[in-house]
Amino acid sequence: MERTPIPVLTVQTAPYEDQRPTGGGGLRRPTGLFESQRNYLPNFVQSLLSSVDLRDRQGCTMPVYTSILCVSIVYVCVYLLMFKNLIGRLVIGQNGILSTPAVSCIIRKIKAAGGIILTASHSPGGPGGEFGVKFEVANGGPAPDAVSDKIYQISKTLEEYTICPDLRVDLSRLGRQEFDLENKFKPFRVEIVDSVDIYLNLLRNIFDFNAIRNLLTGPNQIKIRIDAMNGVMGPYVRRILCDELGAPANSAINCVPLEDFGGQRPDPNLTYATALLEAMRGGEYGFGAAFDADGDRYMILGQNGFFVNASDSLAIIAANLSCIPYFCQMGVRGFGRSMPTSTALDKVAKVMKVPVYETPTGWRYFSNLMDSGRCSLCGEESFGTGSDHLREKDGLWAVLVWLSILAARKQSVEEIVRDHWAKFGRHYYCRFDYEALEPRTAYFIMRDLEALITDKSFSHQQFAVGNNIYSVERTDSFEYIDPVDGTVTKRQGLRIIFSDASRLIFRMSASSHVRATLRIYAESYEKDPSQHNKEPQAVLSPLIAIALKISQIHERTGRKGPTVIT
Repeated sequence: MERTPIPVLTVQTAPYEDQRPTGGGGLRRPTGLFESQRNYLPNFVQSLLSSVDLRDRQGCTMPVYTSILCVSIVYVCVYLLMFKNLIGRLVIGQNGILSTPAVSCIIRKIKAAGGIILTASHSPGGPGGEFGVKFEVANGGPAPDAVSDKIYQISKTLEEYTICPDLRVDLSRLGRQEFDLENKFKPFRVEIVDSVDIYLNLLRNIFDFNAIRNLLTGPNQIKIRIDAMNGVMGPYVRRILCDELGAPANSAINCVPLEDFGGQRPDPNLTYATALLEAMRGGEYGFGAAFDADGDRYMILGQNGFFVNASDSLAIIAANLSCIPYFCQMGVRGFGRSMPTSTALDKVAKVMKVPVYETPTGWRYFSNLMDSGRCSLCGEESFGTGSDHLREKDGLWAVLVWLSILAARKQSVEEIVRDHWAKFGRHYYCRFDYEALEPRTAYFIMRDLEALITDKSFSHQQFAVGNNIYSVERTDSFEYIDPVDGTVTKRQGLRIIFSDASRLIFRMSASSHVRATLRIYAESYEKDPSQHNKEPQAVLSPLIAIALKISQIHERTGRKGPTVIT
């Protein structure tokens, strides 16, 4: 019996002026805005799809996934309905779930045209939280700025989108499903894939799984504690760390993906990963890690809650790449770090005699470097680290690197970190986040601060705080020239660099259109091992005092302190 084709409807709509992607082709807004604004979600998706050249999207393959069932499975289906005859094949993780690194992996494996990611990332999720849409391009990385700009321009003139309201896909059933759509000669294919398989096979080719397995199960085994924070990483932690590598099932906590992340914010830092921190402080576990909702960020803790900041983690990984078979085979061509990330990586690169690329914040800048063969390892201070095995930061990859280092060096996390400080010096570092600021207030603080620090009178100014005197060596508004294509990216943060190499950085992050975040970063270098046991807040308090004084952020916002300190 011949099947009746599924109707394809064209829906008239009106454009929105506020759908400018905030970087990497992403749009994150309060969930309520997506639900209350007519056609807000389909408008953006249609703009995103229309940004892809028609020749590239007709008959192509595109993965779609949620990093968690952000509102309901309906959101996944909404995306399916959007593709009409533009896309020939969709690849979706079982039950709509894939991690961001897994999506990057699949895009590269099957040579897809790109991928759509539905994720709250490390923000609160569910009806009272946030919801986001990201676009990965054909290299498996975030959309470059030119693509984001194109999406925005299309969104401002969009008049219609196309949808198939009667299309029904069983997201729980592995395998291929075909649908006859109206006015389409070939069946529209949807392939439901195992969420872990393809990504796991990639990891097997990077690491020595036997060495990690022996670390977790052998006579000198280490007990680990892994917190998936009720995001997408639960299935990956259980399948890879427990089933594949032998960690006991009770090593993994909060592994059930929940729509609202169990009412918690899935941000792997000392402020929000408190359950893991308390467990590690008890001394029972030798290694701990937490992941954000979509699996691209991570945090490392050692026994007794010993904290490894993200900048140190990146530098220590760089110094120990010989523990990873992948790098022994492929070699190391260069390192990359975002400008606010501490310069600890630079010390390692100097010893290894490889270049360091200092980029704006955003993984898309690393993708270009890796595609050109310039960069093997890169990272950001916001707990994102990755290598050229993908074009996304990869939290579980970073955890497996750390476990590989522990297995090879037969030392504890704290011993490895302290040995690193003794060899390269310690970079005391912290970040103050002022979240949910009124955007105009944040803008004017940054505008006035830029005028202050770039004035000639500010150059070589001295600040006396207690017994400390800091002399300004240079200041700027960070500008990046891409060594691959010459693209210039301006106004990526304000820098004050002092004569002792200490740094203060101010940067505004507007990941949500409604509110803004202003971040202050402080860094101070200490070579003397006898001075490596101090608390970062104590060491950096004079620099923070200078930052608060010149920015007047408390006076201008009414805040008494930062929202988060990392």
